[in-house]
Amino acid sequence: MPNTPTPTDQSPHPEAPAPTPDATPNLHRSLRRFDITAMAVAAVISFDTVGQIATGGGEAVTWTAVIAVAFLIPYALLFAETGAAFPQEGGPYVWVKLAFGRLTAAITTLFYWVTNPIWLGGSLVFIAAETWDGFVFKLGQGTFADYTFKILFIWVAILTAVVSLRKGKWITTAGAGAKVLALAVFTGTAVAYGLEHGFQGLTGTGATGAHAATFSPTTAGFLALVPVLLFAYVGFEAPNAAGEEMHNPQRDVPVALGRSAAIAAACYLLPVLAILSVVPAGKVTGIGGFMDGAATIFTVYGGASGALLKTTALLFVFALLTQGSAWMIVSDRMQAMAAADGGFFSRKLGAFHPTLGTPVRTNLLSGAIATIFMVAAMRLADGDAAAVFSVVLTVAVTTLLLSYLTVIPALVVLRLRHRDVPRPYQVPFGSKGFMVCAVLVYAWILIGSWAALFPGTLEALLGITYDFHGTWGVSRTAFEAFTLGTVVALLLLGTIGHTVANALNSRARVRR
Repeated sequence: MPNTPTPTDQSPHPEAPAPTPDATPNLHRSLRRFDITAMAVAAVISFDTVGQIATGGGEAVTWTAVIAVAFLIPYALLFAETGAAFPQEGGPYVWVKLAFGRLTAAITTLFYWVTNPIWLGGSLVFIAAETWDGFVFKLGQGTFADYTFKILFIWVAILTAVVSLRKGKWITTAGAGAKVLALAVFTGTAVAYGLEHGFQGLTGTGATGAHAATFSPTTAGFLALVPVLLFAYVGFEAPNAAGEEMHNPQRDVPVALGRSAAIAAACYLLPVLAILSVVPAGKVTGIGGFMDGAATIFTVYGGASGALLKTTALLFVFALLTQGSAWMIVSDRMQAMAAADGGFFSRKLGAFHPTLGTPVRTNLLSGAIATIFMVAAMRLADGDAAAVFSVVLTVAVTTLLLSYLTVIPALVVLRLRHRDVPRPYQVPFGSKGFMVCAVLVYAWILIGSWAALFPGTLEALLGITYDFHGTWGVSRTAFEAFTLGTVVALLLLGTIGHTVANALNSRARVRR
């Protein structure tokens, strides 16, 4: 990536669109380059999706690498340029508002934000409980202990987001370190195990024998993996939600995004390869893939394996917790900015605490949604954690990816409409390079969104057999009711929220 001059002042450029009036009170600059990198790593690297990706078999490694090159790199370039040029608090909310207006920005932000309490209350909490039950202390399924663990997990993550960013950033930094450490130890141990016992998960015949065909990509594999891989790789723009809490976003955002993108690519590719090398084909599960692999390979440590496995499980749960916290920190700020700007119900919802500098009301709303979604998901699956995991993850994938259908065009509009805004970092080849990256990323998002909303339809067009009930554990009717119902409800909620906010704003102006 070419370097361009770095501005010396730490405030938004005078030529850049100003931050939203009265939307960012009580903010404190506390994020430096290391903090931005750690926050991105904590948010983007998903332990829950590592196992889900590995269920795709050997070709999952191929598609993980392909999408890293063809999607992750152009995606990181787009947001590195835009995040440095428009560092206002709220990030994507501000960008979409500048491009398409407040209503579109409010609905887009709602889709982006609601992904996270859904994900926290469904995917993250279920895999954390499954890990705790299997490796630390028995909880059972649907028991009092199970519910207690899940409620505590959700609200500890929320309270971590409530504390001041100056303190909360160290919790997410610790989580980022825990992830990288756990994945590095896992990968290294898998190599040691393979050298001793053979890489049977890849070959099925020990350390010898041809296995190149294992990695051969297929269309069916691509369509199954692309939504979850895109979900795994998106989110590097998330720290920009706290843009006005960065010391020097113009200088630090591009470098931090480059570093975190490289770390994330390695932290997906290597562990997925490690899981597949030691777990027999057909026995990799999305909800337990990482820990199943750890249980197998940690036998190389002999008598210490039990203690090390329990320690890894605790580290794993902590990393999941801080991952949820990181997303709550950034997405709640985006949603709070939409409310504070008069775009979603009451401005009071977007108030930042005068001492903590955090959107406490939005944080608490996220916690309530996560709790409700967890309870609903438990009842929907009648205790079947694996089925809940797959469907809930798909809902989260869908709502997040759909938000980018607006965000990416907004970046293009800002590139064309605000040419006078200084850009401390630029995508190679200027506007042409920017447009090529945007088209590539948008094409990926379109494919991923459709495959997530309507699984099996693209396969049918291509003549590929698709067993819907066998894949999801529910009927297509139930699945589409859950996913499409969520999308329609969010569109209605965003429109109603914007209408109510407009009415309240009009009343306030009349009273003045």
